[in-house]
Amino acid sequence: MRVVVSVGGSVLAPDLGNNRVEAYASVVEGLVESGHDVAAVVGGGGVAREYIGAARELGANEIELDQLGISVTRLNARLLLSALDEAIVAPRIPEDYETAGEALHRGDVAVMGGVVPAQTTDAVAAALAEYVDADLLVYATSVAGVYSADPKEDPDAERYDELTAGALVETIASMEMNAGSSAPVDLLAGKIIQRAGLEAIVLDGSDPERVTRAVEADEFEGTRVVPEAR
Repeated sequence: MRVVVSVGGSVLAPDLGNNRVEAYASVVEGLVESGHDVAAVVGGGGVAREYIGAARELGANEIELDQLGISVTRLNARLLLSALDEAIVAPRIPEDYETAGEALHRGDVAVMGGVVPAQTTDAVAAALAEYVDADLLVYATSVAGVYSADPKEDPDAERYDELTAGALVETIASMEMNAGSSAPVDLLAGKIIQRAGLEAIVLDGSDPERVTRAVEADEFEGTRVVPEAR
């Protein structure tokens, strides 16, 4: 099975310690040992937000802020890369989908950060999954799936066990209209998932082994996103 795993920066390295990074490296290596083709896309997390906030106060424009965030995602990707077995991984961080796809076709693990301004790593992961015709896209986030509302803002928010991609887009769009609310996957990512007919899983990535169980045993607490036809 070909799998793309998207790991939030705050999920991978919440305190820049090495324990979570090493645990995610073990998950990736275990999936490869089981015969899966694996790519990972890493976000910027709190570190990126701090840099962006500081740069905004210094007068940077939005494109410059995006480029700064991309740089942080690639640093986080390099953290994961450094923890992986050199024998299974592409030696450099791909900066475009073609390079990442070539690595997968060689049998290497591709580890990416951001690609272009105005595109989050949520969307990068979805676009990469579409580009390489992935069987499964896994989002390891800071929340336990997709909810009817932001669970941090609404204690009555309901978690969905399964959604069509169209329902995912509608849910994200409604959440993004509410000031202060945030969805575990952004709207562009949802639209790419929808158009590509991808199957995706959104889960709490604070325990990396949840990713392993989701891929290997189809066991997880979270939300499954299924193509419209299904």
